[in-house]
Amino acid sequence: MADLGLGTAGLGNVFGDVGDEAAAEVVAAAAGAGVRYFDTAPYYGFGLAERRLGRALAGLPAGSFTVSTKVGRTLTGGGCFFDFSADAVRRGFEGSLDRLGLDRVDVVYLHDPDDHEEAAASEAWPELCRLRDEGVVSAIGVGMNQWEMPARFVERLDVDVVLLAGRYTLLDRGGERLLDLCGERGVGVVLGGVFNSGLLIDPRPGAWFDYAPAAADLVARAQRMRDVAASAGYDLAACALAFAAAHPAVTSVLVGATSAGQVRENLEAFHREVAPDLLSRLLSG
Repeated sequence: MADLGLGTAGLGNVFGDVGDEAAAEVVAAAAGAGVRYFDTAPYYGFGLAERRLGRALAGLPAGSFTVSTKVGRTLTGGGCFFDFSADAVRRGFEGSLDRLGLDRVDVVYLHDPDDHEEAAASEAWPELCRLRDEGVVSAIGVGMNQWEMPARFVERLDVDVVLLAGRYTLLDRGGERLLDLCGERGVGVVLGGVFNSGLLIDPRPGAWFDYAPAAADLVARAQRMRDVAASAGYDLAACALAFAAAHPAVTSVLVGATSAGQVRENLEAFHREVAPDLLSRLLSG
C-alpha cells in the first residue's frame, strides 16, 4: 500500500515566495497528520528547501521520518550546474547533510541525468554505492521526468528505488513499462508530478501540463475526466492520487504544498477510496 509523501520544491520558492513560517507550518502539518516521507533536493531554491526542511524536522523524534535528497546538480555562488563526477556527488551529499542538519539520509537519487547518462552510470553511481556501503544512505536510485533512462538504470545497475515525475498519471501512462519492470525486479517506485503541473486539479484553459501551458486537446481531455469524476461524487485530484497509488510497484506518492491547508486537502484527497471501475472509466474517456 503506497503512502503519501511531501515534496518540498515549493518550500524552496520554486513556484512562488513562501515565508519561513509558512514553510515550517507545511512540514508540521504533514508530520502531525502522519506523513513520514519528505523529499528534497539542493536544486530547490539553491539549498533553501533543504535548510527549511532540516529546521522543521529538528523537533521530531529521530527515526520518525524518512528523508530523500538528490545529487548531480552542484551548487555554486552563481547558481547550479550538472556534475556527475564522483567528487561532486560526495561533496553534494555532504552539503545536503549540512543543510538538513542530519548525519545520514534514507534515500539519495541522481537528479535528472538526462544529458549525462554515461557519467551518471560510470562515475556518480559507484560513489552512491560507496555511500550506501558506508551506511550514511540506506537506498539509492535515480529521479527523472522520463521513464526510458531509469529503465536502463534498473536493468544494468543495483537500483533500490526510482523517483518518476509526471510519466504515470491519468493523462500520461508512458511510464507504465518502467513501473512493471520495477515490480518484476523488486525496485521501489516513488511517483511525483501526479497532477501534471496542476491540470489534474483544475483543468481549465491556461492551465499548465508538465511545466508548460497545456495544449487545448489535453485540457479538453482533463475536463471530460473531471466531469466523469464529479458525476460519481469525486474531485479529479482524488482520482489522480488513487490511480498513482494503485500500481503495486509504487511505495509512495509525492505531493507538494505551500500551506498547511494544502497539506490537509492533499491528505483528504489521498485517503478517499476510489473504485477501480471509476478509474477505468476515466482512462477510457
